[in-house]
Formats: sequence, structure tokens, C-alpha cells
Amino acid sequence: MNSYFHEKECQNSEQREQSLVARLSSFISYATQECDYYQQSLKHIDADKITSRALLAQLPITRKSDLMALQNNNFPLGGLNTQKANINRIFQSPGPIYDPENTSDDWWRVGQAFYAAGFRKGDIVQNCLSYHLTPGGFILDSGARACGCTVIPAGPGQTEQQLDLIEHLKPQGYCGTPSFLKILLDKGKEDKRDTSSITKALVTGEALPETLRTDFNKAGIKVLQAYATADIGLIGYESIAGDGFIINDDIIVEIVRPGSLEPVNDGEVGEVVVTSFNLDYPLIRFATGDLSAVKPGSSACGRTNMRIKGWLGRADQTTKVKGMFVHPEQVEKVRLKYDNITKVRLSISKENHNDKMHLQCEMDLNGFTNIEIELTSTDIASMLRQVTKLSGTVELVPIGSLANDGKVIDDLRPIN
Repeated sequence: MNSYFHEKECQNSEQREQSLVARLSSFISYATQECDYYQQSLKHIDADKITSRALLAQLPITRKSDLMALQNNNFPLGGLNTQKANINRIFQSPGPIYDPENTSDDWWRVGQAFYAAGFRKGDIVQNCLSYHLTPGGFILDSGARACGCTVIPAGPGQTEQQLDLIEHLKPQGYCGTPSFLKILLDKGKEDKRDTSSITKALVTGEALPETLRTDFNKAGIKVLQAYATADIGLIGYESIAGDGFIINDDIIVEIVRPGSLEPVNDGEVGEVVVTSFNLDYPLIRFATGDLSAVKPGSSACGRTNMRIKGWLGRADQTTKVKGMFVHPEQVEKVRLKYDNITKVRLSISKENHNDKMHLQCEMDLNGFTNIEIELTSTDIASMLRQVTKLSGTVELVPIGSLANDGKVIDDLRPIN
């Protein structure tokens, strides 16, 4: 049996680098000819001269946080799609941001992450990432099928029905968020349900604390992580627990100083910037908003591509909650619905491995009764859920209670 999904995973590092940079000139030329956006943003660039990482680093950056404005001006994909793109689905991620998909095999390139996590032909996989509007469920679905697996498109929630599926179909694998796997195992144990068929898992969408990974190991489940986004697909993946994320072989990743074009030194924390050679949806120096750092050396598994240390926070205030992005613009949208709210702050915490949102709203509470405070809080919580598609608690606080530090989203979750 092959040790690798692609043999190029263990190719000479210098050969891989030469192969990737050799593609830059023709790909940039293709993008400027085929994409409305790059015709403008790269119009002064001589594509033939972009033949190294150093020269690539001189090109402008496109930020994920800019996509909403770009798409509003050039609906639906901001002109980043090619004129000849074969787009079979368009998803809506929170923001809203629209993301395309070509349904060709393993378009998101996630197969190698599943393979590294031990998934093989004939395995049954319960996919518990959402298939509704956002692409997460489809991203994992395509990667599992690329390994020859049979997928149960379960999505999140409906814990009792999920446990029925596990007992009846006995899947060998799980994919989805780590917190939902924990929910399934805890509920299964409480109700004396048999979940022992699951021995492997590929998780994504939120951080995996080592304490939780230890719990999974005790339950007989080997859990590895994938780092993927709705724009790019797979960026990196684990092959050995806690040993960093190996970068996908078909992209160029830079770690860049937040707010600038300049790559940082190896080992220094910066923003993950990706160039993806996608003929339908070219992304050239696309800034994800995620922070990470290069991990020195190469993996003991034999894969030779560069590694990063995993998710180390956000370069901006956008964050992920239960696998969904929450943007400062969304929190501001909630505030603007109410004339008497002067300032808001959304705090993100984690309790029992589950993400929690708590929105504090500054307003003049003089004359408010307890009932009025409760009714107003309930109404704002409903608006928060409507805008972000996620539930959270709301607290009304007197004017002057929140720090004057410009923070709209305060992520209080530990990095590890």
C-alpha cells in the first residue's frame, strides 16, 4: 500500500520549489487575461519577470476581509473567477462572502489530508460539517471520496440520529469539528450507545486542544487536523499529532507581516498568505487573516514540504466560531439596528470544548426596568443569531463600561 496520497509529497524540496515558482509567470499572465479583478490589480505587473518567491512578494495582496466589498462591486465573485471558469456551486459564507466550487474530483485538494489521517478505500466516513449554504461539508466530502471512502452526509446537530447512524452503519471514520465529535462521544457514553467503530478522525474548523486530543486517544480514536478555507481549500494538514501542518503541494504559502507585503523571518509569527494555482478561481497572494509561523525542518513521516505551526490567532478581528467566520462588520450591523446602543463588544470563549459568544451592548439604562432589559436583550440576541447564524448571549451595560480600545470582537479562547 502506498505511504503517500501523492508521490510528490516526498519529492526533493528544491525540486518542488523550482516547480512551483516556474508556474508563476504563466499563471499570473493567465489570471490577468481571464479575471476582471487581476486585469486591474496587476495591470502594471510584467508577469514574465515573476520567477521567484522574492519577486512574488512584491505583488499586491488581496485580503479575505476585502471580499465583501469586491463582490458588492462585481457580483457575485468580485471578478476573481476566470471567464472560462466551470462553477457548479456558489456558497454563502458569513459576511456574506460568496465562494465558488467546481465539482470535479478533489477540487479542494483535501484528499491528501484524509490519506495522511489514515483514511483508505472502503472506509465509511460520517461527515458532520455543515452542507447548508457554506462549503465545509462539501470540502470534506470531496476529500474523503478522493481516498475511496463512502461518505455519510450527516451534517451537524441531531445527536440522537447521528448516534443511530453510528450504531447501524458502523463508520470507521469521522470528519467535522472536534467539539461535535466530543458531543457525540459524551452523549453516546451517557446513553450507553456503541460508538466504538470510529477509530480515526479528521477535524477542522476550530482549534483542537491537546487535552481534547488526549480524550479522543483514550476513546481509541486517532485524531489529526486539516487547515482549509472556503476560498482556497486545503492549505495544510497534520501527519503526526502536534508536529505542525504540512503545506499542500500545489500552493505557495508565505508568512507575511500583518498589514504589509513583507514576509517575516522563519519562525516569526505572521499572516498566512496563499497563492493557489486554481484555473477557475485564481488567488494570488491571498491573505487569509490567520496567523501562523514556519516550523523548522521537515516531518518525520517523510513528507518534505514546509510546515507551519498551525493556527496562532487572527491578523484582524475576524474569528471563527463553531467553524463559521464572524466578522466585525456583522457585529456592527447588529449595533446599527438599535439607535440607543453606543458601543458593542462580542467576546468569544470556550466552555467544555464548545465555543460561546457573549455580546455586551453599551446603552443608557436609566429608567429601564428589569423586564425591559430582559426583553431588549432577547431581541438583540435574536438579531445576533439572524446576522451571524450563530447563537449567543447578550448583556446590556451602562455607557462607559467597555474599554475604549477599538475592539469589536475579543477572542478569549486559548490558542492551544
